[in-house]
Amino acid sequence: MKSSLFAVLILLAVPALAQSPVPELPFDSVADFLKLPPGMNFGEVSGVAVNSRGHVFVFTRSNSAGGPAYAPSAAQLLEFGPKGEFVREVGKGLYAWSFAHTVRVDKADNVWVVDKGSDMIIKFNPAGRVVWVFGRRKESADDETGPWEHPDPPLPHVDGLFRQPTDVAWDSKGNTYITDGYVNSRVAKYDSNGDWVKSWGEKGTAPGQFRLPHAIAVDGEDRIYVGDRSNRRVQVFDAEGTFLRMFTIDVPPAPGTRAVNGNTPTGAALASAIGAPNSICITPGPNQVMFVGESTFPGRVFKVALDGTVLGVIGRSGRQLKQFSGVHQLACPSENEVYAAETSNWRVQKLILQPRPRAAGSATARQ
Repeated sequence: MKSSLFAVLILLAVPALAQSPVPELPFDSVADFLKLPPGMNFGEVSGVAVNSRGHVFVFTRSNSAGGPAYAPSAAQLLEFGPKGEFVREVGKGLYAWSFAHTVRVDKADNVWVVDKGSDMIIKFNPAGRVVWVFGRRKESADDETGPWEHPDPPLPHVDGLFRQPTDVAWDSKGNTYITDGYVNSRVAKYDSNGDWVKSWGEKGTAPGQFRLPHAIAVDGEDRIYVGDRSNRRVQVFDAEGTFLRMFTIDVPPAPGTRAVNGNTPTGAALASAIGAPNSICITPGPNQVMFVGESTFPGRVFKVALDGTVLGVIGRSGRQLKQFSGVHQLACPSENEVYAAETSNWRVQKLILQPRPRAAGSATARQ
């Protein structure tokens, strides 16, 4: 009995390797989809989300021209219509704006933003009014206010406060999960009333530990998927934070692929970058799939089954349309429509994937 239990624990602790090779998925990128007002440009685009009406929300590291060279305010939340037309700026001049990280839209079309610089998560209602705030930014009047240090191990966390949070997601009961983040290496949970419940995780490489929980998503069975970027894996938990399993993406880049910025990694540096989950999203049900974006290199997007099987690879590193660098957040309102926010390329790409062929005997096949 003990040996059987030990074998199960070993299987849980070992990341499942994705199969290789995998197919390249055919897709198009819609040219000039988002129409900014004249004279306006994105900065690094760290976040993108889509609501039930097809409106696209972009969280961009802009609005910094008037700040100092070090640590200017770099966050704007912009809304676009379903055809890419500019609608409005949400939360202009907001106190929480410091350094944009991610944006998500919940099932009631509330818009949530995670600001890494102010350590705050803000919930806007559909009208663009602040209704909830999580965390608290450092006060400008305090002489000790400055960037967080990164002691190893991190200092003990404080319930309800964050140190460089990264992403947010919700389960079917309305509970909120926040990845926290660059310093605290944990996942925080709030209930549907916004009350603190618990957190789990600490810095490390064992199952249930994190080196950088950078992205989070929840499937239709309320399983929590955490993109543990620096550990190059996706970890899966139940709603109470119990570790279920994890998987890695092991698909080498195409020969000759070059980095957009800096030296092209090789050897151990390349191995640590392949498949590192910079961003994740899960499509609506009933047949859900996941999309995972790498960082600046190799820079690809993967279509992945929820069991970790890699179904296909999308694009490669580069500056052209249908190429990527720094896919920092993904939004996937359907299996065939994906939005990719890129930090290094300062843009959002709308990707249209060719639909999967219907099985023989389907309504389409019989026509």
